[in-house]
Amino acid sequence: MSFHDFHSQTIQGKDISLSDYKGKVVLVVNVASKCGYTPQYGGLEQLRKDYKDKGFAIIGFPCNDFGAQEPGTEAQIAEFCQLNFGVSFDMMKKIKVLGKDKDPIYQFLIENAPEKGDVKWNFEKFLIDKDGKVRARFPSAVKPESEELKKAVEGLL
Repeated sequence: MSFHDFHSQTIQGKDISLSDYKGKVVLVVNVASKCGYTPQYGGLEQLRKDYKDKGFAIIGFPCNDFGAQEPGTEAQIAEFCQLNFGVSFDMMKKIKVLGKDKDPIYQFLIENAPEKGDVKWNFEKFLIDKDGKVRARFPSAVKPESEELKKAVEGLL
């Protein structure tokens, strides 16, 4: 099984197969609009711009599991991201990343990441290779513009 075997819905409600990302390096991030890490949206957008032409994509999964920091509807989240950070990377519907209702995509990411264990907070990052395998996991404090993250992305492109 790989990341590409899953389906989701975009923030606009369109069904999508993650197989659409085959051949790309993908950074998956659980995001929130009212978090201390929310400014990372800007860094994520810049990272996407820096590497998109080399086969890189970012997918944001809004999540309200940590401190109720993503209370908005999908429409409110999309508007917030666009107005405040010019987000153009792919955003999906709001999901759960913890507990018994955890989205199957996140169950897969957690079970297949080099570092196991539940997601600890908003803006945790999973790096997926071109074949859909989880290659790295970064805690929330690792900024998108960090050398550590950039080197990991570059190593998979």
